Order: sequence, then structure tokens, then C-alpha cells
Amino acid sequence: MGCRRVPGHVLALLLLLCPPPSPACPAACRCAPGEVDCSERGLREVPWSLSPNTSSLWLSYNFITMLGPRSFPALPELRLLSLAHNRLELIHGRALLGLGALQELDLSHNLLTALTPETFLPLTSLATLNLGSNRLGELEPGVPAALPQLRALLLQDNPWVCSCGILPLWRWLSHNREKVREKSLLLCRVPEQLNKYPIMAFGDESFRQCQENLLSSQHYIAFFIIGPFSFIASIFFCTFMGSLIVFYQSLRRESHCWRRP
Repeated sequence: MGCRRVPGHVLALLLLLCPPPSPACPAACRCAPGEVDCSERGLREVPWSLSPNTSSLWLSYNFITMLGPRSFPALPELRLLSLAHNRLELIHGRALLGLGALQELDLSHNLLTALTPETFLPLTSLATLNLGSNRLGELEPGVPAALPQLRALLLQDNPWVCSCGILPLWRWLSHNREKVREKSLLLCRVPEQLNKYPIMAFGDESFRQCQENLLSSQHYIAFFIIGPFSFIASIFFCTFMGSLIVFYQSLRRESHCWRRP
């Protein structure tokens, strides 16, 4: 028996009545239009089967320990991402590529000890960054400076090391007080004599010794130029002086020979 062909207009009508299925919701997650909730699901990595229309992604209370390069698919509509209450220890410098529309990022209650500005460069729209309750002893001021739209930064409950190394961050905080939330909870942990001392209570005089000891880049350049030059000049000077002494001694010997009877 021959196959009967479906007329073209009938096929087009069927396609209109039955649109292509939307992307599947990641296993064990709950999904609604634009929102994906994967909280408390025992996840150890970011699910990849996410709709590009996702605007809110909740991954809190899981067991994610690291974000490697391109940990997320392209999510051009994502506005909110929560990774709070995981076990994050490391975020690769290219982990957040494809999240340029992100406006709020919650990394609180993790195990982060260090962050680099490179990690946050793709987040050109980020307005709120929560780094509270991690293990940050210091933070490069280049991290918040890499976020041109940043309006709120949370850094509370971290074991801050209040030595000369915190001076650049203190300067940034002092010039961006309106962006720092929970300022009273930014407390020193180390050294012991400054334990629980508020970072924002420091003044310029607190870092006077640090500023005197810090060398600018011009100083280092001068040292690199003057050091080798001085070494070479000293060699030439010693050689020249040695030649003069030898020449002088030879003249004395000749004059002594001429005076002998």
C-alpha cells in the first residue's frame, strides 16, 4: 500500500497547534517560567541542561566545591544567581563567562579564600555581590573595581587579616562607603590584638608605617637601573685606579734608576 502524503497546509497547521517542546528542566530541579530552583538537591556541579531563557537560578545548599572554566551554558537572560551555602573553594577565572546580564550574585557561606579580578570581568551588569561568610583574609581591590555597575558589596563575617596587606582594600572601602553593606560587621581576625576590631574604624594614621615602607613602581625601576649601572661603574673605577697606581709605581722605579750614580 502506498503512503498518503499530508497536504502542506495541514502540516503547517499541525506545527502551529503543537509548538516545539521547551528545554527540559534539569533533573531534580523545580522549574517555572524563567526560574530554575535546584536548592537542596545534593548537587556537586552546576547542571548544564538549562534553558537560555532562565532569569533566576538557585543552586544554594548543595555540595559544589569548585567552578571550572565555563561552568555555565550561555544564559543571556540570567539576572540572579545564588550559590550560597555550598562548599566552594575555587572559582576559575573563566567560570562566569556567558553571564553578562547577571545583576545579583550570592557566593556567601562558602569556603573561598582568594578571588581574582579576572573572574568578575564578564559580569558587566552586576549590581550586587555577596561574599559574606567565607574564609577571605584579604581581597584584591581589583575585584570590586572590575564591576562597573556595582552598587552593593557584602563582605561581613570573613577572617580579615589586618596587616599592611589590607591597605589597598581599606582605601577602596573608604572611597566607596556607599557601596559597602553591613560595614559594622567587617571585623579583623588577625592579629590577635586587633581581633573583632572594625576595619572601617581605621584611619590614615593607622597605616602610616605601611605607607612609609611601601615602595612605588618608580622606586623599583630606579633600583633595577641604578643597581647594575653602579656595579659596572665600580668595576671601571677600580680598574682605572689600579692602572693609575701601576703607572705611578712604574714611574717611580724609572726615576729611581735615573738617579743612581
